[in-house]
Amino acid sequence: MSTQPSSADALRRNRILSSNLYFDVPLSKAPIIYSTAYDISFLGIEKLHPFDSSKWGRICGFLIENGTLEKTRIVEPLEATKDDLLVVHSESYLNSLKSSLNVSVITEVPPVAVFPNCLVQKKVLYPFRKQVGGTILAAKLAKERGCAINVGGGFHHCCADRGGGFCAYADISLCILYAFVRLNISRVMIIDLDAHQGNGHEKDFSNDRRVYILDMYNPNIYPLDYEARRYIDQRVEVPSGTVTEKYLMMLDEALKVAENAFDPELVIYNAGTDILDGDPLGRLKVIPQGVTIRDEKVFKFAHDKNIPLVMLTSGGYMKTSARVIADSIINLSNKSLITMGGT
Repeated sequence: MSTQPSSADALRRNRILSSNLYFDVPLSKAPIIYSTAYDISFLGIEKLHPFDSSKWGRICGFLIENGTLEKTRIVEPLEATKDDLLVVHSESYLNSLKSSLNVSVITEVPPVAVFPNCLVQKKVLYPFRKQVGGTILAAKLAKERGCAINVGGGFHHCCADRGGGFCAYADISLCILYAFVRLNISRVMIIDLDAHQGNGHEKDFSNDRRVYILDMYNPNIYPLDYEARRYIDQRVEVPSGTVTEKYLMMLDEALKVAENAFDPELVIYNAGTDILDGDPLGRLKVIPQGVTIRDEKVFKFAHDKNIPLVMLTSGGYMKTSARVIADSIINLSNKSLITMGGT
């Protein structure tokens, strides 16, 4: 059997090496990545999906208001180009996004189907591509600073040739493949604590031993992807109605197992807030303080082992999510688990 890289591998490598998504971030900047372009507003129809598509900007607003973050210290990412996206996605999948109907199915907002695709690209897919650029850059920044937060991203239901669940691009898979080539990293752990199963990255790395997946999810809700469940290295199923104390206990046990099972050089932390009590889609019962404690545990897990960590905000379907995320980041800053930059 030949160990020579295939022409597809060589092409992927060339795309990664020629990408502009990795750029040098001055030390005066915070390891917080965000662009006003993340926020989706599309004639009000974005309100037809339970996801709060202005969540990302509101998180930064709360951090600035609190004095934890200065506006001038936020890192603005570049938009992922077609060449960048082809590192994971097939040409046919990217072409399928030229159909507004397909995009409406992926984003679960049916009226999107009736709009010209140029408008859908600008109002829906461009914000997603900016967030993908943010997730990819976050790995480089995390390697340099110890951790980085992309205030967007975490589109864990999208894989190479299929989107769904409000996820049009596979930013986690892209981030990891870029890190393998550009950061000389060979072992990555995904800690996916969104209430939903991360079936996209599970399919993309189904046969890749360089990636270890810890997925803690509610098995009774979307996506019910039984095939992808077979690819999870550490499956922690959290039933509907699980309360804070029980949830945090399960997380402690899971992190202990993960620590003994795998030695990562990078952690991708998918920090969905749909575990919150009252979230209509997650169906768990974790209080806001529980999210703060959860995030602190994961950051400490990586910090104590000196492993760079990328945090993505992922799912969360209540207007209160932005405040909860901001409060958690403020706590991480107060505990010196993240340094907000500045010299």
